[in-house]
Amino acid sequence: MTSSRQRGLSLISTLIVGAFFAFALLIVFRTVPAVNEYMAIQRILKIVAEEGDNGASVSEMRRSFDRRGQIDDVSTVTGVDLAISKQAGKTLIQVEYGRKVPVAGNVSLLIDFQASSAPN
Repeated sequence: MTSSRQRGLSLISTLIVGAFFAFALLIVFRTVPAVNEYMAIQRILKIVAEEGDNGASVSEMRRSFDRRGQIDDVSTVTGVDLAISKQAGKTLIQVEYGRKVPVAGNVSLLIDFQASSAPN
């Protein structure tokens, strides 16, 4: 007689793997708004830098960022936070900021972002 062994995951290991995937999905779903805001900031910085290349002043660029940020629901960064400079005749706008994302209870995830108008 040959004994046949079943292969696969037991109920307990299935629950553990499921809990791990559920936690990973929770973190992904919680970080999506922060990543969307980062992408909006990145897009706005490129547009505002083009305005600077066309002769807009620093204060006009900051106001333009604030107006565009209101449209795209950017709340973490304002025009005051921008570092605006000229490099080789081109406007360079950079900003560094952190975003705290609550995960569960008193556990949070801190994400540091660095956005720039420079081409990648």
